[in-house]
Amino acid sequence: MAEKEKKAKAPAKPRKAVAKKAEAEVTPIDQPRVVSHEDVARLAHRFWAERGHQHGNPAEDWFRAEQELRGKAS
Repeated sequence: MAEKEKKAKAPAKPRKAVAKKAEAEVTPIDQPRVVSHEDVARLAHRFWAERGHQHGNPAEDWFRAEQELRGKAS
C-alpha cells in the first residue's frame, strides 16, 4: 500500500482578546458608587433627627444612609 502524504495544516487564526474587550465595556452600573464620608454622616444625622433625636443604633442609621446614597435602598 502506498502511504498517504500528510498535508500541513494552515496556521491557526489568532483569537480575539475577549478579556480586554470586556474590560473596556464596563458600565457605571458594574462599579459601586463612591460616596463621601461627609455625605453619609449628613444623611445618617438626618435619619436620627427624623426619629426625634431618640436613642437608637447609630450604626443602623449609618448603614441605611450608605445604602440609600449608593442607590441600593430596599
